[in-house]
Amino acid sequence: MTLLAARVPYVGAVALHHWFAIDRSGHESRWEVWQSKQAGGTSWGHLHLDLMPARVWPHKDDPQFLQQWVGQQAATLADRIESSPHDYPWCQQYRYWPGPNSNTYVQWVLRDHLKLGWRAAGKAYVALA
Repeated sequence: MTLLAARVPYVGAVALHHWFAIDRSGHESRWEVWQSKQAGGTSWGHLHLDLMPARVWPHKDDPQFLQQWVGQQAATLADRIESSPHDYPWCQQYRYWPGPNSNTYVQWVLRDHLKLGWRAAGKAYVALA
């Protein structure tokens, strides 16, 4: 399981969009929260599965590889992600600031496994709610 990020257009110097790629049996799926509901792939409000290929960013910058998990830790996180359509409390909400947004979702999944960096606007929404 992999955590990726890319610069948000126009504010990329200070803001990143984070998402997950999960590889199950050779098929890599992409999980993320997007600003538009039902934007493509399979959607639960703002939560999307396979909105686009896992390693693609539709803007000029390439995605950044941030972290990879293997073994039991990867399985635990992947199970949390795959159950998130039912468990993530903000599937139907999106706000750029202070959240909930893509970074809120990623920090919600990761809990204490990893704290996102300062360019992850919205990560603190999890603690505020």
